[in-house]
Amino acid sequence: MVLPEGFVLPPWYMLVPLVVVLTGVVALLWVLEPPVTDETVLAFTPWMMLGSTLHVLYKLGELPSSIEVLFSAPTVYATTAIVAGLTWIAGSFLYAAGLQRSIERVLGITGTSFFIVFAMFTVISGWQMGNFDPFWPVISVVVAGIVAGLAWIGLSLWLTDVAAITGLTGAIVVFSHSLDGVSTAIGYDVLGATEEVPASRLILEAGEALPTAEFIGAGWLFVLVKIVLALVIVALFKEYVRDAPRQARVILALVAAVGLGPGVHNVLLFTTGM
Repeated sequence: MVLPEGFVLPPWYMLVPLVVVLTGVVALLWVLEPPVTDETVLAFTPWMMLGSTLHVLYKLGELPSSIEVLFSAPTVYATTAIVAGLTWIAGSFLYAAGLQRSIERVLGITGTSFFIVFAMFTVISGWQMGNFDPFWPVISVVVAGIVAGLAWIGLSLWLTDVAAITGLTGAIVVFSHSLDGVSTAIGYDVLGATEEVPASRLILEAGEALPTAEFIGAGWLFVLVKIVLALVIVALFKEYVRDAPRQARVILALVAAVGLGPGVHNVLLFTTGM
């Protein structure tokens, strides 16, 4: 099995228009060439979290049946990308017209607003089902922040130029994968959650086979692998960010999304008791 469990695609009459619209949005952004800075990547983080939130609502069965397949995995990422891309385009025009101080302001405020609304809807749904339990999700976020902070300090001391050049974008990548790693480890070791991604499941099973599993669980190995991979990727992108900052930060934003999306997904699922 190569694909994660729960991999669902919408029917062709929904998939084809989705692909066409996504392609059109990407093409227009390619033509407009909006700047991509550390602030741009930061402004996109609530959109990454929004996609995960919508997928949790899909799992909870709280979305209209006529469109719920658009929020299954991996379609939810395309759906969110279209809305985020259109917002980016709108922000570019508003900035060019002098109606907004920055494109990132439009992106960040809009994405944050959407995320807060749907996250609250998710929490309320869990509360109504009697499954609201925020203790371990909060612990996951706090521990992830500590782990990411220590990792970034270590990188800053050891490879100062990498931290300086990749900047906030690099730090977001490290935190994103730290959240994914820590939340997955807590879910696996403490809450008895199963892992849907085959590669991640192999790492967790390898950690479970170690003698340390009896004392500190199996998830620590997954956290270590995620942090090391994130740091290595950030370090490898140093020259790319220096030479082609726009393209490099776009790719690093996608790398961050691969970690932040599943991490927020875990946190919200655990909060709703799933």
